[in-house]
Amino acid sequence: MYQRQGAPAFKKNLKNIRALVKILGNPEKSLSCIHIAGTNGKGTTAHIMASILQEKGLCVGVYTSPHYLDFRERIKINGQYISKNDVVKFVQGILPYLNDIKASFFEITVAMAFDYFARQNVDIAVIETGLGGRLDSTNIIDPLLSIITNISLDHQSMLGDTIPKIAYEKAGIIKKNKPVLIGESQKLSLPVFKKKASQVNAKVFYAQKMIRLKEKEIYYSDQINLPESLIPPGPFQTNNTMTALAGIKLLEKQNKIRPTSKTEIKNGLRNLNSNTKYQGRWQVLSKKPLIVVDSAHNEGGLQKIFSEISQLEIKKLHIILGFVNDKSLDNILGYFPVEAKYYFVQANIPRALPKEKLKEKAQQFQLDGKTYRSVKRALAAAKRSAKTKDAVFVLGSIFVAAEALT
Repeated sequence: MYQRQGAPAFKKNLKNIRALVKILGNPEKSLSCIHIAGTNGKGTTAHIMASILQEKGLCVGVYTSPHYLDFRERIKINGQYISKNDVVKFVQGILPYLNDIKASFFEITVAMAFDYFARQNVDIAVIETGLGGRLDSTNIIDPLLSIITNISLDHQSMLGDTIPKIAYEKAGIIKKNKPVLIGESQKLSLPVFKKKASQVNAKVFYAQKMIRLKEKEIYYSDQINLPESLIPPGPFQTNNTMTALAGIKLLEKQNKIRPTSKTEIKNGLRNLNSNTKYQGRWQVLSKKPLIVVDSAHNEGGLQKIFSEISQLEIKKLHIILGFVNDKSLDNILGYFPVEAKYYFVQANIPRALPKEKLKEKAQQFQLDGKTYRSVKRALAAAKRSAKTKDAVFVLGSIFVAAEALT
């Protein structure tokens, strides 16, 4: 299980997932899918699109990973988790084949999602890649639309140590004769996407050209403009919202959905949490003091987080911090402010970086603080220490964020 073990659980081919779905009768072939890859923003883009599609009265499946609190978060239809009974029945059904296939946790989960969405006859399935794209288990679908949100350095040991190498892996979701939407046009990654698209005759679209942001309003079309206040909170969410809206527009262009009204978009954004059970991104637990949980864990994400934090009117910054043990920290820790007070933790998974090692590494960057036995204890200590005008941020790993939310 990659979530717990890291690299040893990563399968670098699609052999197992193809074998699994064949046993199930290839359910993925009956699905109308949107496929989303990228370093940051995949989950948010997926959930915003799903919420708007739900407001249009469609039955929408969403597959994301990893989960925060409940395994079933990964597989949802109109915000409702797959039932425990459905999970059990699926696993019981494939157990006889697993001695031969030797499938990973992720491969089994992807097969489960495709099977469940097909049996429930969803209108559209929004599928987020796990790691990369080209060799990701989700990459056996032929989607209506592929979306690549952005590229940043992350998982370099598996995806490559440069932006173009990582972009090559993400570009693997671009399919023959199917449109691809680029969320952020970046100098180093864009040529990689264009090359792949030209090889498979895929038309390239750019979110930032399709959706305009002007004077605190988002312009979806000449008839539809939306106040910026509808964008979910957090530093990434303007780009993610624009990408999601551009994705909706492309589905309209293909006549896969009817034209979307301003009310459907507004309600989709306003009801994001209730429609989709969206969580863990700039999630505010308290306002006085401000307590925010976010799952930003790579260079691109943390850079934007601290840019946003620098604009907040706060007196003292408290940071609860934990990483996984395969995270390259030398570039990342340079973004953390030295004036903050740190609470070093490790999530309760085998893959967590020991808190003592994190503290030692952080001290090389003049980041000072204490270690705590659990995320809960660190959060309790930060709450005791923080004054009304202070801010507490939980950062570094989705697994640390998950424990702060329990």
